[in-house]
Amino acid sequence: MFITGATRKQTISDDEDETHPNIDTPSLFRWRHQARVERMEEQEREKKQLEEIKRNNAKKAQRVEKEQARLRREEEELKKKEKMQPWNVDTISKDGFKKTVINKSAINKKPELTEDQKEMNLKEFIKKYEKILKQYGMLRKYDDSKKFLRDNHCLVCEDTANYLVIWCIELEMQDKHELMAHVAHQCICMQYILDISKQLDVDPRACVESFFQRIQTAEAEYKSQFHAEIEAFKERIRKRAQEKLQKAIEEQEEEERKARLGPGGLDPVEVFESLPKELQTCFETRDIGMLQEAMTKLPEDEARYHLKRCIDSGMWVPDGNKGVLDLPPEEQDQGAEVKKDAVVVEEPVYEAVKEKEPEAK
Repeated sequence: MFITGATRKQTISDDEDETHPNIDTPSLFRWRHQARVERMEEQEREKKQLEEIKRNNAKKAQRVEKEQARLRREEEELKKKEKMQPWNVDTISKDGFKKTVINKSAINKKPELTEDQKEMNLKEFIKKYEKILKQYGMLRKYDDSKKFLRDNHCLVCEDTANYLVIWCIELEMQDKHELMAHVAHQCICMQYILDISKQLDVDPRACVESFFQRIQTAEAEYKSQFHAEIEAFKERIRKRAQEKLQKAIEEQEEEERKARLGPGGLDPVEVFESLPKELQTCFETRDIGMLQEAMTKLPEDEARYHLKRCIDSGMWVPDGNKGVLDLPPEEQDQGAEVKKDAVVVEEPVYEAVKEKEPEAK
């Protein structure tokens, strides 16, 4: 049977090809098989290495995506911070050209004023500009405030802010809460202008236009911060007004107490409240006979103690019936003398306690 070459390739393995008679056929076949196995193992190793590289690249790609996402978030946060950052020399404008000019007359700073000097300057400022200060405090629109301050540059200073604070406290003490809230808004506007001038180290009058332009075109977050500052300021005003009211009440009570003090420096209200109940009833009814009887019932030391306190507080006036004992017995007032264990005391005249209104009898 004749077999063609093509048929031989299909029916006979490469390992079974005819070899030279001098070559050991089994050894040749074994070497060929080993080489083929090694080539297959090499291919398998290359395939595994390629898959490992692909997995590593995928992990790196994920890390890169996470890093890019983090960088994008940080970039957004940085942009927000830049928007909220107060204006300074580098952001408010750009130099057309750079030039350094030293004003020698401005090198020496103004001396620091004492508290008394500041208070005196504030009083003079209020006396001179109080009318237009109140006009500024009553304005409601940003454009009106900007125009008013542009026309009255003298108001763009610390004294205006101090005056508005004082006015807010007075309005809160008078229970004018809505008007206080409005003046507080104008006060915070002035304070923002002064803060910008300090940051830029320029005259505050040069910051009026820039502040009102920014507050009218600012983003919601900046406006929210501005209104939060107003609310915090109003809360401080309410607290301060309450403290001043309490202090005024205490001072008034102290003045009234001092006005009530008797010749011995005692308060008749306090002395009256410290008396026994029976003696209090005597003073309330203005019954001298009952008062004498109540005194005789007390121990001598206690009676003298209460008697002295009543005299020192002005509730008893020892000389009030001076000369009454010289009158005939039928004309002498009841109880002209108080007898207590042979101790004779001039009968005092009762003087009404100013804090308690006794009933007439």
